[in-house]
Order: sequence, then C-alpha cells, then structure tokens
Amino acid sequence: MANKKKKSFKEVIKSALASRKTRHSLITVGFVAAALVITVVINLITGKLSDSFPEMKADFTSNQAFALSDDSVEYMSHLSKNVTLHINAEESVFRGGGRYFIQAQSLLDKMVSKSGGKFTYDFVDITENPGFTHDYPDIDWTTNDNFGVIVCGDQYKGLKMLDCFTYDESYYSQYQQYAWTGTTIEQAVLRGSVYVTDENKVIVDFLTGEGESGFEGLKELLGNNAYDVREVSLLTGELDKDAEFVIIHSPTTDLGDKGTQALRDWLENDKKYGKNLIYIPASPTLGEVKTPNIDSILADWGMELNSGYVYSTNDLYLLSKNNPFEYILDYTDYYFDGMRQTKIPVWATFAQGVTITDSNNAHAILNAGEGSGIRPVDSKGDFDYNGNVSSESIAVAAEGQKAGVEDYSRVIVFSSNAMFDSKVLKYPSYNNGVYFMNVVNTIAQKEDTTVISGRSLEGSTLGKPTVSTQNAILVIFVFVIPGLILLTSIVLWIRRRNK
Repeated sequence: MANKKKKSFKEVIKSALASRKTRHSLITVGFVAAALVITVVINLITGKLSDSFPEMKADFTSNQAFALSDDSVEYMSHLSKNVTLHINAEESVFRGGGRYFIQAQSLLDKMVSKSGGKFTYDFVDITENPGFTHDYPDIDWTTNDNFGVIVCGDQYKGLKMLDCFTYDESYYSQYQQYAWTGTTIEQAVLRGSVYVTDENKVIVDFLTGEGESGFEGLKELLGNNAYDVREVSLLTGELDKDAEFVIIHSPTTDLGDKGTQALRDWLENDKKYGKNLIYIPASPTLGEVKTPNIDSILADWGMELNSGYVYSTNDLYLLSKNNPFEYILDYTDYYFDGMRQTKIPVWATFAQGVTITDSNNAHAILNAGEGSGIRPVDSKGDFDYNGNVSSESIAVAAEGQKAGVEDYSRVIVFSSNAMFDSKVLKYPSYNNGVYFMNVVNTIAQKEDTTVISGRSLEGSTLGKPTVSTQNAILVIFVFVIPGLILLTSIVLWIRRRNK
C-alpha cells in the first residue's frame, strides 16, 4: 500500500475551512465570543461612568445604606459656598478599613455630585505632610481619634472618628479596640458644613456654678447646628454681652442675689431686650431643690413651676400603662411652623408642669394631652389618678415675653430635664431635639439646620437585599443574560445550517 502524503498544517487548516459545517461552527463561536466581549466592554464602560457619576450606582441594600437622605440632597443641592473635607489618611488605607469605609466614600462621592462640586473631599497623610496641621491650630492633632477637618474659607471644624462611625461598645470595653458597626459620616459632614459656612454664629451661654449638670446633649446639639456654645459662671465671671441665649440646666442650688440681678439686667439689656433665658429645672425625683431666686424671675415673666408631677390617663399618649408619668405631648401654635417632622411627637417624663400666672405675657408651648393631671409630691399611695384629671390643659413647657424698644426678651421653661437627655435627643422616634432646635432657630431667625441621624450598613458588603431584589438579581444575571447569549447563538447556528 502506497504511503499517503502527509498534509502540512496549512493544508489541514485550508481543508477544514472548506467544510461548510466547520465554517458555520466557527461563525457561531465567533458570535458567542463577540457577545461576551461586548458584555465585558459594557461593564467596563458602566464602571467608569459610575465612578464619574456616582448617581448611576444602584443601591441594592435593604435600608438604602448607599443612598443619600432627602435632607442631604436638599442641603448639598443648595450649598452656595465651597466646602472641603480633608481626610487624615491615604485613600488606599481608608478603603482598607472595611465595608463601612467604602460605604462612607460612596456617600461622599454622592455629596460631591449633588453639590455640583461645591463640596469636595481629599486624602491627606499628615505623617507625610506634617505642615498641614499648622493651618488648623485649634485641633488637637496628638490624638488618634482625628478623622479629618472640614473647611470653608477661614473657618474650620475637626471631625473625630466617632463623629463619622459607630462601634460595638461591648467589644471596645473588653478589648479596648474599635469594631465598627456603621457609618454616620453623612450627618457629620452636614453638621460640619453648617458650622463652617455660618459666619455669624449665635452665642449661647450655659450657666455653671450652681451644680448644673446633664447638659452635654444640648451643648452638642447646639454646636452641631452652628451655635457658639460657651460655659459661664456668675460666681466668677459675667454673661457675654453678645450672647443671645442663656441656658440654666438642672441646677442643684439657687442663684445668688448678685447672679439673679445680673441675669435680670442681661434680660432687660438696657431696655433694648432681645435676650432669651431657657430654664430646665432639676428633676424633683432627685430630691427637693429650692430655688426662690430663679422662681422670682419666672414670676416676673408670668409663670410658676408646679410642685407635683404631671401624669396622663390617656392611652393615646402613654408609652406604657404601667407608668403614668411617661407620655408624649401636644404641640401648640407656638414654634410649630417650620418643623419638617410634625408627625413625630415630643416625649417627657416626670415633668413638673408650668402654671401660667399672667396670660398677657406668658403662654404654653407644649401641653400634656387630654386626660392629664398633677400628682402632688406629698400625695398618698391611694392617689386617684382618674379623679384628679385637670379640666384644663397642663403646660409642660411655657414661654414668657416682654417687649423692649428694639426686640422681645423671652424666658422659656421646659419642666422635664429628661426631655434633653443625650440619648433622647438622638432617638429618631421622638422630636425633642428637632423641636428644641426649632424653638432656638426661630428666635434667632436662623433656618432649620437640624440634620439627620446616622444609618449603618449591616450584613455583607451590599447588606441583605430584599427577597424581590434577590430574585431580580438572580433572574437577570443567571438566566436572562446567559439565556439571551445562548438563544442568539442557536438562532445563528440554525440559520447558517439551513443555508
């Protein structure tokens, strides 16, 4: 048998291409490869566009953790000044901090987009650039808690790590290390922006020297809303003449005669008025505190604190039927307008209540609801709550006003100091912080700058999507896209085969 001539590689390829079946197969493979290449290119282009335009990024988290709140969108879209956040880290180190830091950067990108570039951020490694800190001498750069500094012109405000992220307190107490549980960078940046863009800050003096305590929450709230908060003792110093507000919070002793007269003179302000005193008495549950001098100021402004506790018998107001001294309040017509969250209630407990003694000058601003009464401090254990319900509304907060040559002066009383506990002010189910700021902002003629509470990202990097979202992702990426590619390939193969 004669030996067959061995074909060269070129001849084999030429012979294969001459086959109709082979050509159709190669064309089909080519279409599939082209479809895959197109898919990859589209993904790359989409990724680049989403980096340039953060709003294109879809958020599949169940709590929309990567989406800006309405408050943030509103504020950033109307930002009129250039604001910059300098983050104290290299970008790679920052992102290496974990999913909450990635979430934080995503939110920052969206703030940049919504502000039209008025808000920007960058990364500064202060170990490589120590001279950077010299421009911000009021910040303590020796601590490890510094997150960054937010700047507008000559004004700046330092941000701490705990301003921007939440952590597991039990883990920290055990290991002295932070285990991050979420990010609050959105509200931290908004608060910082409000502070540095306000060039005319209103001064608020907190009185000290009479055992005042528990006002840290209010100080933080006012400071976050661009007020210049100070502490002043009438025993050793004087009230700021430029201060518009003085706050007395939970004093355990009375003002002295000299301090009382100084406060009266400050409120009168040489007949020009325009000053405001906010008084929050100490809780009578801690023991009786006699304050005849402070009480005399209230009397001058048409108000008097009750000696008992306001209670409620109305299930619509009570938080628990077992505690008649804890309830929500009714708004009045005063300081109601301008609030954005009027459906959320203000909460109070162990309020003393305020009696209006001069209705020409004073009025209630928050009332206990229908079915309320006052239980005297010296009442017996068989006190009849339903039998002692008041026929009139009971004021839990009230205001007295006096008109001067140029303006009004006001004395405002909130009769429950628990209303302004730090945790209560941050609790989203209550409007205590929002209402307080609306009162102060209205008097100071400032826009409402109360900002949002933080949201945390839970679970995996994308959080836990809802069932419908999970199903949509499954159908699109597992069935629809591969199915379309396969169907296209089959149709092309059949058409080629039948030619």
